[in-house]
Amino acid sequence: MFDYFFFDLDGTLTDPAQGITNSFIHALKYFGIEIPSYEKLCSFIGPPLVDTFKTQFGFSDEQAVEGVKKYREYFAAKGLLENTVYPGIPELLSTLKQNGKKLVVATSKPEEYSIKIIEHFGLSQYFENVCGSLMDETRSKKDEVIEYAIERNHIADRSKILMIGDRKHDMLGAKKCGISACGILFGYGSREELQTNGADMIAGTVKDLELLLTGLPNVS
Repeated sequence: MFDYFFFDLDGTLTDPAQGITNSFIHALKYFGIEIPSYEKLCSFIGPPLVDTFKTQFGFSDEQAVEGVKKYREYFAAKGLLENTVYPGIPELLSTLKQNGKKLVVATSKPEEYSIKIIEHFGLSQYFENVCGSLMDETRSKKDEVIEYAIERNHIADRSKILMIGDRKHDMLGAKKCGISACGILFGYGSREELQTNGADMIAGTVKDLELLLTGLPNVS
């Protein structure tokens, strides 16, 4: 049914918790803000950074820009590779590639960082390209990234695309762009979050996702 699979990066292909939480801690210490719990910090994985600083900490536009700058001081130096690939993901990507599917990374993380992560973990061989945001935080909303990925890959039939991600932003972005969405539960979003925000299907584990994407009995 689908020829193109758009994969989110954080919480879908890799578990970035250590690098992202450490980067937030670095930024929040700079501003003298009390550090939230580890669980709360992990809830920030997925949304655009500017949105998180504004909605979670009440930052102004200017403060949010400064917050992103401090976050990236740590992330660019250390946090980028404080990251692990979910077990089974390379095998899943290999299987899809062998089945003739076109795979694309569609992430709100800056494209520059995302390419480095994908290359570091040996995943670049599976993807047509990596589509992300720009360093100035433009093109950071998920629908903007998806539209960019569609244009970059010259896809005319949107019914052939499935967006795969772990947070509501992936589901909402997909719906706004008129494509189908698959939520996964091994990342950082709940079943309720994904279902409420338009997931067409849900896979609990990487193995479930493989069964789903290769056309075996659906799981949810």
